[in-house]
Amino acid sequence: MANTETSLKETAQIEGAIGAALVDYTSGMALGTIGGGKELDLNMAAAGNTDVVRAKVRTMEMLGLKDEIEDILITLGGQYHLIRLMRSRNANGLFLYLALDKNRANLAMARHQLKKIGDELEV
Repeated sequence: MANTETSLKETAQIEGAIGAALVDYTSGMALGTIGGGKELDLNMAAAGNTDVVRAKVRTMEMLGLKDEIEDILITLGGQYHLIRLMRSRNANGLFLYLALDKNRANLAMARHQLKKIGDELEV
């Protein structure tokens, strides 16, 4: 099992990574970040993506869907934004957020790697 710092470092190594964060979606706060900078304010992204997760959870409840969100993909002109919800006993209520440069990233591989990192994360 990997800790937050190790997991974020692994996430930053994903081809095309711009920045990543581990986020508590009950509070909207980033528990850890890596990358970002002028190009991407990860704390603001953490708060904003918390709203996305909460909205999707509410929508699923209203629709009566008895399923779990694995990940959410937001596609921009030049970037992919991946939100991977954590399901382990110690990480419930958290998600990994990864922003990728669309021109350098392999989306399928990034999703696979983010899932693996999330599965190994111990909070």
